Amino acid sequence: MISVEDALARLFDLVTPLTVEDVPLTQAAGRVLAADVLARRDQPPFAASAMDGYALIAAEARPGARFQVIGEAAAGTRFAGRVGPGQAVRIFTGAPMPEGADRVVIQEDTEAAEGIVTLTDALDQGPHVRPAGGDFRIGDRISAPRRLSPADIALAAAMNAPRLPVTRRPVVALISTGDELVMPGKDPGPDQIIASNTFGLKALLEAEGAEARLLPIAGDNEASLRMAFALAATADLIVTIGGASVGDHDLVGKVAAEMGLDRAFWKVAMRPGKPLMAGRLNGTAMIGLPGNPVSAMVCGHVFLRPVIRAMQGLPAEALRPSPARLLAPVAANGPRTHYMRAVMTAEGIRAFDSQDSALLSVLSRADCFLIRAPDAAAAEAGETVPCLIL
Repeated sequence: MISVEDALARLFDLVTPLTVEDVPLTQAAGRVLAADVLARRDQPPFAASAMDGYALIAAEARPGARFQVIGEAAAGTRFAGRVGPGQAVRIFTGAPMPEGADRVVIQEDTEAAEGIVTLTDALDQGPHVRPAGGDFRIGDRISAPRRLSPADIALAAAMNAPRLPVTRRPVVALISTGDELVMPGKDPGPDQIIASNTFGLKALLEAEGAEARLLPIAGDNEASLRMAFALAATADLIVTIGGASVGDHDLVGKVAAEMGLDRAFWKVAMRPGKPLMAGRLNGTAMIGLPGNPVSAMVCGHVFLRPVIRAMQGLPAEALRPSPARLLAPVAANGPRTHYMRAVMTAEGIRAFDSQDSALLSVLSRADCFLIRAPDAAAAEAGETVPCLIL
């Protein structure tokens, strides 16, 4: 067995960032930016009013001062003239500042009548002017790589970038294996169960930006597995679920080897998830996950998520754990890294009593994994422990 850290390092060696494609802004959210985006204009492109009020010369702004209103400026329509001494322009938020004016007095601090505006005693400090280029300048950038948030999309639009270079979505072929499995909605036989892992992993992969393709369930025979691998040949990553252990019906490793698998490792010192396998099958990265539902999903978080991120050009690194205060004691750990299903509250973290790797109901209630290092001593309530937020 190898450590979790070693396994992840070997997985990163199996993949490289995918090619880049340009997509319109409307399709860029959640994608990974592959190259810096440069601003094509200043924002704002002119000094603009930050409030509704009156634009005038700042040195003349004092309680009781009176000004002749000589025009109006609105967003999209500037005042064409120049503001001189004793003059003011009615102005609205976002409008360009008139030439000669350097202060906006908010309308609440004024009294207007018959073309004259008078400043009241409530006059504030101002100036309520947004300077040209105060947000960003031509040549400022959105740096890559990064997963594009809604705010990033808005910023790119303001920079006048109608299309963005992003890394192509990784195509992942998901192959569930086992004669005992039937698809949701089907009537299972007396000795069968519903396939669940594939759907959870599909959701996990797509949340990371991948395109996950569900292939037909492969039976516990070599012909069925060979057909499944053939269908997966065009994917960027092949993920099998089940059949990677040592039983007589666990044929994934055997068939993959016969089809050309260059195995990088098999078995990881972790629980749940020990029978993890990986390698390169005829040039395509392949990861063989265990069949237990919780084991497969834990491996999905610990290994698949970082790998999918690396394939999109993000840093090749493990998900970063967060510190949390332990609310109840946990026993000493064995020789494998243990990812305990747990819940986080404002007070701290608490592991579930049952850690059975077949219990999806417990995993569904969990919002984090409490991480126990190999051979960790027992931990008492109040201690700080690492956890992986899901």
